[in-house]
Amino acid sequence: MEERLVKREYRRKIVDAGNEMVALHLTVGTWGNVSVRDTETGLIYIKPSGMPYAEIQEDDVVVMNSRMEIVWGHRKPSIEYHLHIAIMNARPDVNSVIHTHPIYSSVFGVTGQDIPGISEDFVQIVGDKIINCKYSLPGTLELAENVVEGLGDRNAVLIPNHGTVCVGADIPSALKVCHVVEKSAQIFIYAKLLGTPHLISEEDIRAMQYFVKNSYGQGK
Repeated sequence: MEERLVKREYRRKIVDAGNEMVALHLTVGTWGNVSVRDTETGLIYIKPSGMPYAEIQEDDVVVMNSRMEIVWGHRKPSIEYHLHIAIMNARPDVNSVIHTHPIYSSVFGVTGQDIPGISEDFVQIVGDKIINCKYSLPGTLELAENVVEGLGDRNAVLIPNHGTVCVGADIPSALKVCHVVEKSAQIFIYAKLLGTPHLISEEDIRAMQYFVKNSYGQGK
């Protein structure tokens, strides 16, 4: 049975990631959610619904499978579990999804504007830009479908009048994307106050993405 495959270390990852989200001011209260997939078993660990991050313990984490069935846990999963699992089903390269309710990137979601490629770290790990997906009510299958479509092959997407969704190969990678997205949104807002922001060309974006994929870091 899948229940036997549940690992305590992955439940701990959810607890720690939630507390880090709050520490980074990426969300407040009980809002936002985080998930991680165990690549060995395919099981997906997700934050429980409506619980303050500081109160969540390992036993509160909910474990689900790719069919959106609960296989372990006594809590209700985050209402956005459709969104998390739909992304992982569509993107084999994604093993962590973090949905935040931040300030600066949410401004772009409220105004329906995309966040363009304005900094090297952004285009290297997020994509050429971040777009707004189609709006739908929270916790619905329709929202999950819209987020998957809006995300595409990028690592972040904006949900209009709601928040931001960031993804990565693991929790640290997804948190890094969250941080870079929020920083870039803040920079772009400030830059527009001073003048006309200069965007990175498509050619240079492709060159930097190729470099990060094939040469940046140890062992490449």
